[in-house]
Amino acid sequence: MTTNIITETFGQAPGKIIAVHLSYPSRAAQRGRIPAEASYFMKASSSLTGPGEVVRPDNTELLVFEAEIAVVMGKAARNVSEEEAWDYVSYVTASNDMGLLDLRAADKGSNVRSKSGDGMTPIGPKLIDASLVRPDRLAVRATVDGEVVQEDSSSTLLFSFAHFIADLSRFMTLEPGDIILTGTPAGSSVLQPGQEVTVEVFSEDDPSITSGPLTTRVVAGDAVANIGSAPQAPEQQKIDAWGSREAAGLEPEFELTDELRERISNLALATLSSQMRQRGYANCSIDGVHPMIPGQKIVGRARTLRYVAHRPDLFKAKGGGYNAQKRAIDTVNEGEVLVMEARGFEFAGTLGDILALRAKVRGAAGIITDGAVRDWAPVAEVGLPVMAQGAHPSVLGRVHIPWDTDITISCGGTTVQPGDIIIGDDDGAIVVPPALIEQLVADSEQQESEEEFIAEMVAAGESVNGLYPLNAAWRERYNEWLAAKN
Repeated sequence: MTTNIITETFGQAPGKIIAVHLSYPSRAAQRGRIPAEASYFMKASSSLTGPGEVVRPDNTELLVFEAEIAVVMGKAARNVSEEEAWDYVSYVTASNDMGLLDLRAADKGSNVRSKSGDGMTPIGPKLIDASLVRPDRLAVRATVDGEVVQEDSSSTLLFSFAHFIADLSRFMTLEPGDIILTGTPAGSSVLQPGQEVTVEVFSEDDPSITSGPLTTRVVAGDAVANIGSAPQAPEQQKIDAWGSREAAGLEPEFELTDELRERISNLALATLSSQMRQRGYANCSIDGVHPMIPGQKIVGRARTLRYVAHRPDLFKAKGGGYNAQKRAIDTVNEGEVLVMEARGFEFAGTLGDILALRAKVRGAAGIITDGAVRDWAPVAEVGLPVMAQGAHPSVLGRVHIPWDTDITISCGGTTVQPGDIIIGDDDGAIVVPPALIEQLVADSEQQESEEEFIAEMVAAGESVNGLYPLNAAWRERYNEWLAAKN
């Protein structure tokens, strides 16, 4: 630990540095999930430092910065309420929750190696008296080589500073000098040797009340010793570190383009299902579901929601408030299909009109549940394509608990993973792995072209013998028909 404003002010290193995982809506949106509750991890006090340099070892590549508002405790706090929590805070200041994400794999969520290295928690350079600022009127900003890359306000936080203090003080005494790193907004990324990152925290009411610029320069260092878990940078870790596949220099993820979506919409589900069976996917249909409004088509990428069987103690813990169902609806994106696993139980509603409306406003392409829908007529009036087993008046809490989102589920007897292609029409619904869809569509278009020709020949009085499917002679005539048509 090097010289820093906390040890200088309190005369000793802080006993605890507690960091918040996800707290800003912008960051949650970037990660594709909104936490129901705040969660935390610890950083070693020896990681604390002031402005200066941070070393990126030679055999690592994912040194990340995260601009954060640091809350510094001034009095011992144990079992304090949210209303009184701010009275226990002496200072706020700028901090940078840095980390080497190459070392994250073996941490299993603890972040011990990835975030507690020497110099990984720059803080300061000045402390802001907490009595001079409103906790919901603080701004945090980060620049890299002079360019603004992060900027947000404490007014947008999913959980307040007071909530963090009250929550943590239920289990531990927060002591004078302890630091809470309150989370980072969207925009954090990877730094290279030679780059400089600067973090500043200031009052939105009076920007002259500021932490001053907290600047950290990245320098190259010796490789991490070959002991224990070696540094590694798998694809998902690179995406998390850089903020996107594109920024990480990875191949673009499959995109369901408008052109491909339209081609799928022009195909019969029966044709697509037949082509899936030819590829060995005989069990790709979501069985038992039907469209609420005949004639509506669903095409989109899957988001998933899982319900488990009701149990009073578990429903009390996870069924109420901003539960998994509401979080799933609130984060479904334009063109996505929310698929619900309701264990095929048709005697309780899994969707009502308010949530259907919210999904439509969010731009969802549809919702499919292997359970039931309540508020049937109002849901139909919303106009969002919905497929379900049927209608039922009861709320989901009769038999279900909204349990988890964006995981692999089983709906209507088939497996659905987030990102799968979901296609539904009056015949039902099927699930297609993204890697198959482009060739599947091309082959389905070919099949429907052939069947159009076959139907014309049958209508003209031809026998189906040798025609359906096409033998060599009929295929030659089909090719002539196709050439003349084009």
